[in-house]
Amino acid sequence: MAHPFEQLDPARIVAAIEAQGFYTEGEPFALNSYENRVFLWRDDQGQRFIVKFYRPDRLGDAAILEEHAFVDELYTAGCPVNRLWRNDLGNTLLHHDGFRLAIFYFVPGQAPELDNPEHLFALGGAIGRMHTVARQKPFVHRSILKPHAIALESLESIRASQWLNARQRRAHEQISQALLDMLPEKAWPDDAFQRVHGDCHLGNILGREEHFTLVDFDDCVMAPAVQDLWMLLTGEDEPSWQAQLVELIEGYEEHCTLDRRQLGWIEQLRTLRLVRYSAWLVERWSDPAFPRAFPWLASENYWDQHIRTLEQQRVALSSPRWLA
Repeated sequence: MAHPFEQLDPARIVAAIEAQGFYTEGEPFALNSYENRVFLWRDDQGQRFIVKFYRPDRLGDAAILEEHAFVDELYTAGCPVNRLWRNDLGNTLLHHDGFRLAIFYFVPGQAPELDNPEHLFALGGAIGRMHTVARQKPFVHRSILKPHAIALESLESIRASQWLNARQRRAHEQISQALLDMLPEKAWPDDAFQRVHGDCHLGNILGREEHFTLVDFDDCVMAPAVQDLWMLLTGEDEPSWQAQLVELIEGYEEHCTLDRRQLGWIEQLRTLRLVRYSAWLVERWSDPAFPRAFPWLASENYWDQHIRTLEQQRVALSSPRWLA
């Protein structure tokens, strides 16, 4: 049976856009997105937009609408986020031919330079402004980031897959159990959770000079604030990490305070992302875009390296390097 996204050819994409009252110019250009399908396009006036087709059966309408409401709330408060387009009825979640979609105004720019202190300070400020608004109320329909439960589910997905040979399976089960034992079921206090972007990395930040916009809130969740900071810490040694961290926090605390306890949770968050990424690839393999984009998942070498990475992460969990 064909995957639903295989039916999303250029004609159907244009039809979905033009059903909203637009006239398009040229063919939509596919952007680098796999969980959903995202395209850049122009209307007949030359204005650029982004259209996102949501993955069927992943999220309910209530969760998507809560994402949209969060983005609108942030935009209204003056936070640097990309704005949603609304139809004449005021709707942001649109439907066409069995697909759910949303249209966003295009944001130009480039990814920030994480070795540039001014960029890091500006990024901290953008995230701090966002979190000032985000802390005002919780999500109701979005997920709560629970590292032990999500890691357990992810590791079980990998175990149940066809990709590991007998040797790798034994090694993976051993390191998986060690990691799970180091991720407590209740990792963080209840008062640490707030609304966050959830996937705040270079691919979801655009701008020029020291003005950056946060895009793609598709993974917004309830989680500690540090979830939106740690992926921007890319230094290759401890002095570099600390220098990046100082700039991020200084920018962030122009707008709100960061609970320093959360710096000690970064390695837990990193562990979760490592196991979740490989599980995500396994779980999405029936989508033909994934074998085309990630053919190395089927290689023995990938899984050997993944197991080594998990071993290294076990050591990092034992002695977190992040200092308050």
